[in-house]
Order: sequence, then structure tokens, then C-alpha cells
Amino acid sequence: MIPYPLLSFALLVMWLLLNDFTLGHLILGSVVAVFGGWAMASLRPDKPKLKKWYLLPKLFWLVFVDIIRSNLAVALLMIRGKRQKHTSGFITVPLEIEHPTALAIMAVILTSTPGSAWLAYDGRRKTVLIHVLDLIDEEQWVQNIKHRYERLLLEIIE
Repeated sequence: MIPYPLLSFALLVMWLLLNDFTLGHLILGSVVAVFGGWAMASLRPDKPKLKKWYLLPKLFWLVFVDIIRSNLAVALLMIRGKRQKHTSGFITVPLEIEHPTALAIMAVILTSTPGSAWLAYDGRRKTVLIHVLDLIDEEQWVQNIKHRYERLLLEIIE
């Protein structure tokens, strides 16, 4: 009946905190909470099967190092301002990943790294459109994404 009881309870509490605590709001909040749990259950993707879970720390470390490096690079780019020209652009990266969880992780990695943003995924062509703040070498970006992140995600999840 209630697939996510903690979520439903939290929704009910939030409803009651935002509204007056009356019998009508308790009933209406309960209905909203139950439907919210059902909506979340319908969005639930299949659980990924981790083949090589021991590679997760390596992936986390790579992402952490890349985020620090990108923060520094973007900060330097902003400090230099218009004195040094930079060229932003869009690149299309072909992907081998098909699992929705692996694609979501890849999107989070690329978007959380300053200077790049995941814009659109084309499932038919299996490509992703990425915006890069300082695009010097497009092929280097493609190889970097495929070898640093995609290879590890394919080993871990698919």
C-alpha cells in the first residue's frame, strides 16, 4: 500500500507544518503523502548490478581530483578575465554506456565538474552533447571522458 513509508511520513509532516493542524489537513496531507509515495515508486529504476564494486573508490577519487583541478582552472580563467582569450564550445561524445544508472552517474560527474555541463543525451545515436567552458582540444575531451569515466563505469555497472 505504501511503497516508501518514510517518504510518505515526511510528506505528511511537511504538509502539516506548512498548513494548520486540522482534521481536514491531516486527511488531505495523508492522501498527498500516499500518492507521493506511489509516484516515487513509479519512477524507481531497476537497481544496478555492481560487477566490480571495489572500483568505486577509484572512480570517486578520480572525480574528486578532477573537480579540484577544474575548480582551479576555472578560477584562473576568471581571474585572468579578458586578458587571455578562451573559447567555449559544444562537443558530442559517443558513449557505450546504456544502463540508466550509469548514464545518470556520468551526467552528475560531468555537470559537477566546473567548466563542463551535460546538456542532452541522444539514445538513438548513443551520444551526449556537452558544453565546455575552455575548449582547446575537442578530441582530448572526448578521450578523457571515455577513458577516465566511461571505462570505469562500464566495468562497475554494466
